[in-house]
Amino acid sequence: MTKVTRITGRGVPVIGDDIDTDRIIPARYLKEITFSRMGEYPFYDERFNADGSMKDHPFNKEEFQGASILVGNVNFGCGSSREHAPQALVRWGIRAVVAESFAEIFSGNCVMLGTPTVVASKADIAALQQAIMIDPGRELTIDLEQMTVSDGERTYPVTMPESRRNALVEGTWDSTTMLVANAELVRAKAAKLPYMSGFSQ
Repeated sequence: MTKVTRITGRGVPVIGDDIDTDRIIPARYLKEITFSRMGEYPFYDERFNADGSMKDHPFNKEEFQGASILVGNVNFGCGSSREHAPQALVRWGIRAVVAESFAEIFSGNCVMLGTPTVVASKADIAALQQAIMIDPGRELTIDLEQMTVSDGERTYPVTMPESRRNALVEGTWDSTTMLVANAELVRAKAAKLPYMSGFSQ
């Protein structure tokens, strides 16, 4: 499994506190049976009018196309626990998120996709967002070994739960893939447990 130690890419600022999962991915798209088209839908109702014309949103702006590091504010990803929200962001092209704080379940769902969610101070987030808006071509680097984010001129400290950081840097973030890859070991262990005997058949 891929180890995630450093993410480098252009940033996209999504400014505002309490941006919830319903804003990230509207509920009507949850009925799709796969995640394959989720990359078409992030922030859909904030990006498009009813007639399909585009609104003023950073995900629509030409200068932010191809950006891979989202810079948000307080309580990013709050609301319902829908895993479609990180799926939509990742399939749009987001590989990491840095914000002032995150909803716990959203952050965990991101890490399960190999997408770091790191926390920086309010002042540092404001500086990063300002730097990106002034120079959209500027690259950011999130270093999970040093626990920093750099905009090429300044470096800021970031934090995240140690268990999630370890899962990313050690390449153990995808628990489903790990279980499938070790199915025989799971069956062997289950066979030794009397209350799981039916599982091992």
